[in-house]
Amino acid sequence: MDLDLGPAEMIVVGASLGTLRWFDEELPAGSVVVVEEPDVISRRGIDELVGRLSVLARVVPAEYQTGFDADALLAREPDLARARLVMPGLEYAVGAAARLAARLGLPGAGAEAADVFSDKHRMRLLAADAGLPNPAYELVGGPAEAVEFARRHGGRCVLKPTRRSGSLGVRLVADPAEIPAAWAATAAPEAPPEATDRGLPTQVLAEQVLDGREHSVELLVADGEVIFGNVTDKRVLPGPLPVETGHTVPSALPGAVRRNLLDAAGRLCAAAGFRTGVLHSEWIVVGPRPGTEPAEAGGVPHLVECAARLPGDMITALISIGYEFGFIDAYLRVLRGERPALPTRPTGAAAVEFLLADPGTVTGVEGLRPARRVPGVLEVQLDTAVGATVAPVTSSGRRSGHVLAWGVDPAEAERAARAAAAEIRVTVA
Repeated sequence: MDLDLGPAEMIVVGASLGTLRWFDEELPAGSVVVVEEPDVISRRGIDELVGRLSVLARVVPAEYQTGFDADALLAREPDLARARLVMPGLEYAVGAAARLAARLGLPGAGAEAADVFSDKHRMRLLAADAGLPNPAYELVGGPAEAVEFARRHGGRCVLKPTRRSGSLGVRLVADPAEIPAAWAATAAPEAPPEATDRGLPTQVLAEQVLDGREHSVELLVADGEVIFGNVTDKRVLPGPLPVETGHTVPSALPGAVRRNLLDAAGRLCAAAGFRTGVLHSEWIVVGPRPGTEPAEAGGVPHLVECAARLPGDMITALISIGYEFGFIDAYLRVLRGERPALPTRPTGAAAVEFLLADPGTVTGVEGLRPARRVPGVLEVQLDTAVGATVAPVTSSGRRSGHVLAWGVDPAEAERAARAAAAEIRVTVA
């Protein structure tokens, strides 16, 4: 990445350790300042990264996840005013990053759009007002209300926290009788490592279960104009915990369906007044239904979720490989007010397959070398080791690694990623 940044000219609100390590290889030394919650700094040792990652100039403690005062921060840390771009490093930093960027007169999502996409219920209301297809939904205050909702919608529903990411607390309920036992995991989900000890207030949203293919749309937006769009094919675990197991870029969907997804995401972006940055939305294509119009013959995109930040799960890497350009580089340039040259179509394809070890204590790992030898494989990463404890896969943070692969088309890339993942065997006691 050839991004001209001077000392402390980039502010990252919320420390994503993987992103910071990547920046350390790509950005000038001392160019990044991290703003992080004081208790998260001490718990995760964020301040210790300054000595280990040359890209970091310093770490600034500030509360931002439950209330943020940009004026107070700048009064205490006036050197932050030299920043040329501000980005959120985490889901829980989206609102603060938008406010800090606005206060500094820099491009950003805009506070209102950031708040809408940080709350799943507000997002539903916005989509409904914009005429975008939603599943039926309702804020529910307890298990009894959720049971009634499920009974009205075929005996099934999805329970999700309004303020969490990475599938934390999301549960697909197939029988209303399961709801009382499942309620606590959604109403009071486990705290992710990046969350402040003050807690992240959340409500519970009950949603109608949609049957269809799941995809995401990644838009790069500059001053309200969509300047790049991609559709990603997604794979998720069957059953009650719909954690993502793999992605492929670009989508193998027919062109008309891809255009419908991009159009729907663009309408969502415009309805929110989203200004500048990346908008990552997730959709389920439902149908086709008997008697639908030709334009809906491939199915109708229904909104699942949306985030006003970079996508996780290696999607940025997949886009960079599939389209042969630096997606994050382009994102940072847009946040700096530039209009980078962007591709209009992919030149190949890429896929990621996540490793899902059984829960228990790891006693052995086999197949890493054969996995790396599968044609098309670019990277094999194992996030566990012999002696480590593997927890049940209840969210994306509980997966055990990944395989990244390239192909001339989506089918070839996905085959390579799956074949390599199948070579790896993690045994547990």
